[in-house]
Amino acid sequence: MNLNRYIDHTLLSASATEAEILQLCDEALKYNFYSVCVNSSNVLLAKQALGKSDVKICSVIGFPLGAMSTEAKIFEAKHAIDQGATEIDMVLNIGRLKSKNHLAVLKDISKVKRAIGITTLKVIFEISELSKNEIVKACEICIDAKADFIKTSTGFSKSGATLTAVKIMRKTVRDQLKIKASGGIRDAATAQKYIDIGVDRIGTSAGVAMMNEITAKAAS
Repeated sequence: MNLNRYIDHTLLSASATEAEILQLCDEALKYNFYSVCVNSSNVLLAKQALGKSDVKICSVIGFPLGAMSTEAKIFEAKHAIDQGATEIDMVLNIGRLKSKNHLAVLKDISKVKRAIGITTLKVIFEISELSKNEIVKACEICIDAKADFIKTSTGFSKSGATLTAVKIMRKTVRDQLKIKASGGIRDAATAQKYIDIGVDRIGTSAGVAMMNEITAKAAS
């Protein structure tokens, strides 16, 4: 199993330096990770570092709160794509979802998806803030909004991905959407557990450690 090809190699800290973003890209090239995942201000730097390689660039949008206006999310997403992003990870409007204003959540996601066209759109739920019923509803809305992926977490809330939440997500969307698990996945064994229950992508800052772990295990 080529774990590296599931990994969105991630650095989203507000204090991430340019040198750290360049290191992230170097690591992604070395280990052939699926993508790097960065804040939109770092997309152009990542594009310059990755050149014509096969490593994709994922930009987070409306991050990490999801409470920005739809218009702001659209502008940020389109600008990130212009700078070189090939995938967009947007945070849904959690407050609107918890208010049961489902139409507003649907419009928010739908308008971003329409604006970016064929570019892959992942919608971040922040499962630590949601009940089981809210997770199910968010899944249903993302299907209607024609998103490509649903994603567990930003990694900036009180907790990240859980196997229980991912099982709920997979049961709800079946094969209609792909799933990205992120937040707190720091070793290869844990990543494999998520892949085994149907996750298509792993968002993690521990990709290098995972690959070293696999190499050490193979050598022992």
